[in-house]
Amino acid sequence: MKGNVVDLAIGVIIGAAFGKVVDAVVANIMSLIAGIFGTPDFSNLYFPMPGVKVAAGVPLVEAKKAGAIFEYGTTLTAVVNFLIIAFVLFMVVKALNKTKKAEAAAAPVTPPAQEVLLTQIRDLLAKK
Repeated sequence: MKGNVVDLAIGVIIGAAFGKVVDAVVANIMSLIAGIFGTPDFSNLYFPMPGVKVAAGVPLVEAKKAGAIFEYGTTLTAVVNFLIIAFVLFMVVKALNKTKKAEAAAAPVTPPAQEVLLTQIRDLLAKK
């Protein structure tokens, strides 16, 4: 097995585990947002299209049976989930870039062997 295949497999496994962490964070933040706005579940938000008679407070499943409705709650939930996930990934990438820059700054830059040899020859010729 090549090293890249193993790296890819490890990346997929870590990605799956990270996905579960992100799902938990998103669920907790969505609960917090729902608590602030007083709606326990955004996916149940909708409004009926003109001509469709739906009583106030009817669950989404029952409202769908009555006719065409616009489910803006599911769209709102998807947008908020996307924003949370994008922010978390942005922070992860930012942290990774910071560590890479720190490693690059800490690593001394050594010239190639050919350059060192040419420098030594130049110094010897300069002495004569």
